[in-house]
Amino acid sequence: MKLEIDIPEYDPAKGLKVIWENNFEIKAIKMGDDFVIEANKEGLISLAKQMLSIAYNDLFSGFHIHYEESTCLEKGSASFVIELK
Repeated sequence: MKLEIDIPEYDPAKGLKVIWENNFEIKAIKMGDDFVIEANKEGLISLAKQMLSIAYNDLFSGFHIHYEESTCLEKGSASFVIELK
């Protein structure tokens, strides 16, 4: 399978445009020593596009996106951060 994906360019004035697929659902669960990301197809695609955006925009080390219940995660989710090393 071959896919074509448009990755938004980073704009220093506006930041990184975060794109969400319609009807995305993402839940993050802390289970002992494990951290589980549970998502529907649209949620997984959204996260994948965001990680590709971070990887391909030549951003600085430490650039990150916060994922929280108050912004994009389902109720009861644990917060997490994806950061560029």
